This record gives sequence, C-alpha cells and structure tokens, in this order.
Amino acid sequence: MINFLSRLFIRDRENLSDPAVRRAYGILCGCVGVGLNLLLFCGKLLAGILSGSIAVTADAFNNLSDAGSSVVTLLGFKLASQAPDRGHPFGHGRMEYISGLVVSMIIILMGVELGKNSVEKIFRPQAVAFSPLVAAILAVSICVKLYMALYNRSVGRRIHSAAMSAIALDSLSDCLATAAALLGAAAGAWGLQIDGWCGAVVAAFILWSGVQAARETINPLLGQPPSQEYVEQLRAVVLAHPEITGVHDLIVHDYGPGRRILSLHAEVSATGDILALHDVVDEAERELNETMGCLATIHMDPVVSGDRLTEETRERIAAMVRLIDPGISIHDFRMVPGPVHTKVIFDAEVPYHCPLRDQEVKNRILTGVQALDASWSAVVEVEKSYV
Repeated sequence: MINFLSRLFIRDRENLSDPAVRRAYGILCGCVGVGLNLLLFCGKLLAGILSGSIAVTADAFNNLSDAGSSVVTLLGFKLASQAPDRGHPFGHGRMEYISGLVVSMIIILMGVELGKNSVEKIFRPQAVAFSPLVAAILAVSICVKLYMALYNRSVGRRIHSAAMSAIALDSLSDCLATAAALLGAAAGAWGLQIDGWCGAVVAAFILWSGVQAARETINPLLGQPPSQEYVEQLRAVVLAHPEITGVHDLIVHDYGPGRRILSLHAEVSATGDILALHDVVDEAERELNETMGCLATIHMDPVVSGDRLTEETRERIAAMVRLIDPGISIHDFRMVPGPVHTKVIFDAEVPYHCPLRDQEVKNRILTGVQALDASWSAVVEVEKSYV
C-alpha cells in the first residue's frame, strides 16, 4: 500500500537525497499510521468491552497512543523541514530526532500505566469472556501491526530516519503485546485467570520498545560517530583525487538527516604547487556537497614524500606505537634536523577502547622513540578519533 500511495503522492520518489522527498515519505507514513491505529483502537476497544479483558482494553489504548505518536512524527517532519534562520543557522533537522524522543516517552508512559493496571488485575482477577469475534479482531490487529512494522522499518532505513525506526520497533512490540492479550483472553474461556499476567507481559513489551526507541533518538541528539559505511564513502570521494594521499582528523556534526557539516585534514605533497592543491581541495569539498549532501571544510596538511629517511623513520615509529596498542595510528609526521637532536613531530590518534590514559600513552611513545634512537626528540600530540 505504501508503495502504491508513494507513486500517487510523492514526486521523484526515488530521489531520497532530496529533503522534500524525505519529508513526503515521513508525512505519508505518518498519515497511514494515524488511520490504521485509530481503526485498531476502535476494534480492540470493542473486543475489550465484549470480553472484559484488561489486557485487550489496555492494548486498545496503546494503539490510541500510537496514533498520537504518528501525529508527533508528522509534526516532527514538518518542523524539521523549516529553512535555516538567524536563530538556527544549521536548520531544524534535529526536530525529527526530538519527535522520535517524544514518541518513545509516550510509549514508556503507556507501558507504566498498563503495568499498574495489570498488577491490580493480578491481585483482583475477573472473569474474561471470549468469542470468535474477539479472536478475529485481535488476529487482524496482529497482521496490521506487523505490516506497519515492516513498512516503517523499510522506509526508515531508506531515508535514514530514527523517528520512523522508533515507530517500527513500537509496532513490532505491539504484535507481541496483542498476541499476549489474545492468549489471556483465550485462557479465560478455559477458566484460567491469567489476564492480569498477560497484561503485565504486554506492559513489559511496551516498556522495552519505548526504551529502545529512546536510545535510537537520544544517541544522535547527544552526538554519535558516523557509520563506517559513511566514512568509507567519504574517504573514497576525497582520495579519488591523486594529489590527496591521506585523510585524518575527520569530524562530522549531524544537525539532522541531510544536514551534516564535516571537517577533515587532507595530506598533500609538501613540494606541490599550493595554488593547484588548493583547487583540488576545493573540488573535493564541492563533490562531497553534491554526492553526500554535506557541507565540508578540508584543511591541507603538507607531508614530505619521496624522502627515504623520513619514510623509514615514520614506519619504525608507527610499528613501535602499534605495540602500545594496535588501534593507535600516527599522522602529520615530519622531521626537523638540529645540531644535536632531530625532532620527530607527529600526532597519535588513540581509540576510545584503549585502556590507557592519554598521558600514559604519550609517556610510552616518548620513551619508545628514545629507545629507537637517542638522537631523536619526540613532539607528540595525543588525540581521540571522532569516527
């Protein structure tokens, strides 16, 4: 259905890099979600009244909250599409993440309330009526929610939307929750009063999905590294220029889908024509903007190439640094000869999983350089990787 509706209402629907297309997909899925959840609410409420099941009735109101979540998602996509202004020069793209966080909070609140009602039902069980109509309504609900989970996950992955991924996860947990409600109602027909326990299981599913959805939206708000796939794609664009021999110190700022600002250092020959190299870097920045939809700033790092002594020294020190921790790498390496000592100057990039503190890493590198050659005097800057 989503594919059919997208063909009807979304122009250039395959151009997912276009913010207008992303917004159209978000609005379309949100509208479909509101309609389906309202229909499920009405059906489950009827089933809950007919059966007297707290689990079924609570599941109905869970669908009503899901309709509200879809409205919040719609609002988030609408607000995120606003153009940059004086107060928000990087745009409003993070409103999409905020809407996903609001959705997760609604889910958690509903789970808490359902849990309280279920505990009361456990201590004060009531008879549950069951009929083929109730079973049919709940079975159809499971199928509809599974479809919603599939299309939200599919579209969320295509347009890289954390908010839609949160909705997909919530829909999947709803399938399990409705199955638990169906089990409780069916057991009541056999005289087993487990409706309250099934309601508690439903509440647990809802809480779990709410926490998972919150994690999906909080991480980009706090600031998370880009995916390895994104980094490799970016490196491929920059290193496609033969004048650029290396890339490091990559920093990516995410202001919402399609609103990334990044900076990086590009290694170029120290003996090259600086004006020509500047044109190469400008071209790389333009290509990153066109192919990856990001605003890039590239700093040129001149490196000595073709000098055998410098290259051999760099390799020796790099091998020594890897003995401290295999994840540590060095860059911006240069040698400055002096009358007594030769300075070896470089940056050491330390991964976050390294158990050593930065100062301890630095001390070990300084000691290691001295052990390699007493005539070397190391100047080392220790830094963390942002990717």
